[in-house]
Amino acid sequence: MTGTPTTTPKDGSPEIPAQTSRALWRERLGRVGVWSTELRSAPAETIERAARSLDDAGFGALWIPGLDGDRVFADAQRLLAATQRTSVVIGVQSIWKQEAAELAERAAAVESSFPGRLLTGLGVGAAEAAHAVGKPFSTAVKEMTNYLDRLDHAPAPLPGHRRLLGSLGPRMATLAGTRTAGLHPFLVPAEATVGYRENLGNDALLAPHLAVVLNSDPHRAREIARGGIGFFLGLHTYQGNLRRLGFSDADFVPGGSDRLIDALVAWGDIDAVRPRIQEHLEAGADHVALHVITPGQQVPTQEWAQLAELLPHHT
Repeated sequence: MTGTPTTTPKDGSPEIPAQTSRALWRERLGRVGVWSTELRSAPAETIERAARSLDDAGFGALWIPGLDGDRVFADAQRLLAATQRTSVVIGVQSIWKQEAAELAERAAAVESSFPGRLLTGLGVGAAEAAHAVGKPFSTAVKEMTNYLDRLDHAPAPLPGHRRLLGSLGPRMATLAGTRTAGLHPFLVPAEATVGYRENLGNDALLAPHLAVVLNSDPHRAREIARGGIGFFLGLHTYQGNLRRLGFSDADFVPGGSDRLIDALVAWGDIDAVRPRIQEHLEAGADHVALHVITPGQQVPTQEWAQLAELLPHHT
């Protein structure tokens, strides 16, 4: 990355140097956060109660997936309304699910109610995602660049300091470093974090996803992990990235090989999870989004309470 960009909002807010805004996000998010599909899919009362508990425990960030795009900003607003301090990060919304101006308007509405607490992650995905909605596809970098341009020039812009990219490739990491607050790579081992940091530059936010299974039995822990991430390991995008990192056909058996699962999932007790987080931090990450996987994919209230032991005020 060359130079440090300056974000220039067109929504009436003051211009914020990117380096300053990224430092603010590091402070707000803290070292670890919670990544959860359940915070979108569970009953509303359960979600609000869980969000309050996570906020009270001291987690600085609640990460929710974009999924199909419907209601993601309404769901983010519900989490923000239920909490007092934590930020919400959408990790991530496909650019093919909402037009840029529409997405920017929805993000601005949430931002107006909860200033500085919403970070919107954006992803391109595969060409099939574009074709499914009748859109052409050139390259991931070109499509994302065009979308970011449209966000910058939307009636209610979504400026660089309030967005990040969810991606796996080095060119997209470079784009994240020049046009957004940072990068959120999904399902990557710690060794990949080094490369992302090199492409992002020193000051951009780097916040990888890390799957967690709080079970110390190797067979059972891997079985639970496969139930949570096995689907993704069958997708071309993730396989391609993992092949670049040295994994092969032998690792892409249904659900993933033991070697692949062990590289991507922190399993065991809290003392086993702690060094796996530290691996990412030492490799250049600023924040690690912890995705607890449970056998029934229920809201992992007890597991989140255990993970709270990893927060600074518990050490």
